[in-house]
Amino acid sequence: MALPVLIQGYYSRLFRAALLHSYYRQGCRNISASCPRSCDIYTADPIDPAEATFDKILIANRGEIACRVMRTARKMGIRTVAIHSDVDSNAPHVKLADEAVCVGTAQARDSYLRMDRIIQAIQDTGAQAVHPGYGFLSENAGFVQHLESLGVAFIGPSAAAITGMGDKLESKRLAMAAQVNTIPGFDGIVKDADDCVGIAGQIGYPVMIKASAGGGGKGMRVAWTEAEAREGFRLAQQEAASSFGDDRILLEKFVDNPRHIEIQVLGDKHGNAIYLNERECSIQRRNQKVIEEAPSVFLDETTRAAMGVQAVALARQIGYSSAGTVEFLVDSKRNFYFLEMNTRLQVEHPITEYITGVDLVHQMIRVAKGHTLKLSQSDIGIRGWAIESRVYAEDPFKNFGLPSIGRLSKYQEPLHLPNVRCDSGVEEGSDISIYYDPMICKLVCHGQDRKEAIERSIKALDAYVIRGVTHNIPLLRDILTESKFISGDISTNYLPEVYPDGFKGKQLSHREQVELGAVLASIHVKDSERSRCFTGPHQTTSNTTTVPSTYSLVAMFADLEIPCTVTCSPSSYQVNIDGETVTVDKNFNLATSLIEANIDGSQETVQLINLGAAGEIRIRYKGTAFQSRVLNDSSHRLLSLIPEKPKIDQSKQVLSPMPGLVKSIACKPGDMVAEGQELCVIEAMKMQNSLAAAASGKVKAVNVKEGETVEEEQVLVELE
Repeated sequence: MALPVLIQGYYSRLFRAALLHSYYRQGCRNISASCPRSCDIYTADPIDPAEATFDKILIANRGEIACRVMRTARKMGIRTVAIHSDVDSNAPHVKLADEAVCVGTAQARDSYLRMDRIIQAIQDTGAQAVHPGYGFLSENAGFVQHLESLGVAFIGPSAAAITGMGDKLESKRLAMAAQVNTIPGFDGIVKDADDCVGIAGQIGYPVMIKASAGGGGKGMRVAWTEAEAREGFRLAQQEAASSFGDDRILLEKFVDNPRHIEIQVLGDKHGNAIYLNERECSIQRRNQKVIEEAPSVFLDETTRAAMGVQAVALARQIGYSSAGTVEFLVDSKRNFYFLEMNTRLQVEHPITEYITGVDLVHQMIRVAKGHTLKLSQSDIGIRGWAIESRVYAEDPFKNFGLPSIGRLSKYQEPLHLPNVRCDSGVEEGSDISIYYDPMICKLVCHGQDRKEAIERSIKALDAYVIRGVTHNIPLLRDILTESKFISGDISTNYLPEVYPDGFKGKQLSHREQVELGAVLASIHVKDSERSRCFTGPHQTTSNTTTVPSTYSLVAMFADLEIPCTVTCSPSSYQVNIDGETVTVDKNFNLATSLIEANIDGSQETVQLINLGAAGEIRIRYKGTAFQSRVLNDSSHRLLSLIPEKPKIDQSKQVLSPMPGLVKSIACKPGDMVAEGQELCVIEAMKMQNSLAAAASGKVKAVNVKEGETVEEEQVLVELE
């Protein structure tokens, strides 16, 4: 006797979920996209195999968020379809999916933003629903309407909610109607640069110039003067047009020195809505978040509840049915003002999942299927503390992070540590290109309290191995050890306040200089001992007798030259530096990516990046990579006799600070330019970067054209 259809569907999904779990766990597809080992944290409304759900969904995204959605879908027994560009054909999210469809070439506008091709992929694969992730088409109301016309579910809010919150002017009006606190500003569209200056004068400086359709920090500029207002309007309008296809600009009062705190909301199609506490997102560069944490060290229960109530009121005002985020600016007196609502899953959602036990992707899928929320406000508590560090392929020494490109020649996530989650969409061998966001991974660490979460984050960053691209781990680690961050004294001005001259890398204390010198000397000696030791038929009795017991060395790093004496014992190296003796255990391996160095009984994780034949050692210590050299004292004396290579004067050259696209050129050969005058604009990852003359002079040559792709350090403009 045949089973009823409903029961057949139930057992089919249950069997599929179990089969897929076993299939992937055994590594049958050789998937190396990181698995966060986070299923045990989802204790609030866990997945119910008996609950009706979709058979197949398409994820209209790429990278880590596509992998993240697929993991939950797999646990729910749902088959997944990936879309990809031609350069992403071998990406982890493609391997992780059950099916994959190529939708175009590398440029996002010809692939991940091609609505027509994505719709065709949905129809060809029979996907019943679409999860948009974040970015790309995630907040495109037209896309949602098209899906609705085809009878395909959108795993997100309604088109009306996206439209209402996607337009900054309309969202502010809706927020005011819901009695949500708002920032004073101009209730209209700014026409041009002159209009911007005039309105800014009426509101009073400083002002925030931002794209009406904006989000993710793009199309936003702060202006303190008329000149900055004009330039900010132009750059914000260009970024808005490039990122969103909508160059409308609005203006509002800039709240100086605020905190950026957001409330996670969750609603269903039956009028229910709850808030899942807050996320502290104040540490930003160029209006994009760097480190987030939940909860916020700044909020008390009263303020948290008030913000949550207003966020839910706004969600109900627009009939919001999915996971969404209401962002607020909070001043020093805990007054809070509505900033915007993101009608999608946020990048930083994992920290909320850690402290609440709620799988937000699971809830989004349930709501899209039409189920009511099983969770009530009383079910949402705060358990421990979670910190997310956004690991980017960026150079933190250039304006706190300009994009870097390259291939991940070595990639090792710190998943061996407890309570560490890595949401990534890359693997060893992956390419970081100019076409997409340079994020490598979201490193999420959980602790019983903030102190433990910070300590765990530091250990995880020290153990994170990334080679082949420049990355921002040095900055992330330095922030986590900085006194203002540790005390919770942070704001959106944190980076320029703590690093007024830009990030310069780890600034070593005297004790750290001694420790690093000792580690470098120990590595040098161990390498020397290894070079003297022969095995097999070449082994001789003299191997052990010719090894010196004492070495006189000079360790050079960070503009320092530190004489040191190393005395070898069977189990350790005794390194004497300026009368101070440091003991380094011999029990470390030069062939491993990570060296767990035992220094005077304390464990320190360092990374040996490169070991040269002439004493060169590149080592990552406390997050920062130090280019160093260790020589014996006689070689060091001879080195001092070699003349230094003269430095090239680059004040008459404008170099590209990153790989990118030449968006515009504002000069030509023969033009006289003043110091600080804009000469060209480079676009990378949809961010506009204005490049100015470092000195006054006459333009000798312009070596690029608009629309041309350039490499990092390429000479763009030359002055006489």
